[in-house]
Amino acid sequence: MKLIVFGATGGVGQEFVKMAIKQGHKVTAFVRTPDKLHTKVDVNIIQGDAFDASAVAQAINGHDAVVSCIGSTAGPEKHTSIQKMGRNIADGMEAAGIKRIVYCASAGINGEIPGISGKMVMKMLEKPLKDHRAALDYILAKDVIYTIARPMGLKNTPLELDYVESFDSVPHTSRSIPRASVAHFMLKALTDEKYDNQSVGLASAK
Repeated sequence: MKLIVFGATGGVGQEFVKMAIKQGHKVTAFVRTPDKLHTKVDVNIIQGDAFDASAVAQAINGHDAVVSCIGSTAGPEKHTSIQKMGRNIADGMEAAGIKRIVYCASAGINGEIPGISGKMVMKMLEKPLKDHRAALDYILAKDVIYTIARPMGLKNTPLELDYVESFDSVPHTSRSIPRASVAHFMLKALTDEKYDNQSVGLASAK
């Protein structure tokens, strides 16, 4: 598949690009700072700003699917940055006639983490969760086929293939998951129809 990745220099994005290339996909990384991208061989690198709607739309054109690993940015727009970039991605997909998107968000975007500790976590992450939610509300209002990854806390440990998935709430283990495992799920979801139009909670099994 021809994939374009936003947020390719983040933790999950870096892992996704590496795995997708290894599996033979044609990958475009849309990045603000190309030097931060670890994998550069066999990657089409487009330097650009995801706040630039025209640049995003131009970059998306010609791909089969969009992968979003975007996160909050620093500065005065940090609490609305995800929704602004998400809107540009959604509009760019619509203009290019591309329907498939896999989006990395976070556990808690649906208010789904149970218990008192869950409420505390969601309150602590209130602003980024609202930002992701606003971006997704805009994206899902379009004619898209989506998969939303909702990982519990992320960690920089080696890939685990026995991670736990939950279509309904959060996985029963509620454990932080390696960024590499989230990337593995997102790549898997692109080619497995059971993940079409699904929001999936992810956690480590151990």
